[in-house]
Amino acid sequence: MRDVYHDELDALGTRLVEMTHLVGSAMSRATTAMLDADLQLAEGVIAADEKVDVLHHDLEDRAYDLLARQQPVARDLRTIVTSLRMSADLERMGDLAAHVAQIARRRYPQSAVPDELHATILEMGQVAERVVAKAGSVIAARDVNTALELERDDDAMDQLHRRLFSVLLDKEWAHGVEPAIDVILAGRYYERFADHAVSVAQRVVYLVTGEYAADLVSE
Repeated sequence: MRDVYHDELDALGTRLVEMTHLVGSAMSRATTAMLDADLQLAEGVIAADEKVDVLHHDLEDRAYDLLARQQPVARDLRTIVTSLRMSADLERMGDLAAHVAQIARRRYPQSAVPDELHATILEMGQVAERVVAKAGSVIAARDVNTALELERDDDAMDQLHRRLFSVLLDKEWAHGVEPAIDVILAGRYYERFADHAVSVAQRVVYLVTGEYAADLVSE
């Protein structure tokens, strides 16, 4: 009976890793859709967000069932509660990828991103893919060291976000208000995507060590 219980606990982690794969793919495809004005790809990202939502709700149901049936304590309880919180982070990351795709859909047949910002947005998309891939590895291996590295990746995203604003605020900006709003929104979505990935990693640190990531870094 206990083997079944621990299999159920392990299944929570498996679903979380699956969610990281889905939201990483979604953000990659959303970035391409926005840069290339690919309406079909954008629609696919938006429609696929439902699968992330289904996994999120399935994990919630499983977690609440375990809480009700097993009344876990100590580390098992921490695993379930932390899994619920990570699932919420990942569900939100899926929403953010869909928001990027919605920008692409809204501006079709034009690209939402002016030429001089293509490289920056592409790099933001690449950083987003990197952080969520690391988050998936952290969940699967409960790797505290890699979890702590995600802060540096988030710093890279923040620098790219600031670069966007430096272009938008430059007096040479000649694309008007609507493209500026699109870029501001997209930049925010990428930034928040990375923030949620960091949050996932920090929750794994807490799950493994019982300490908060900030406390470990300061030691």
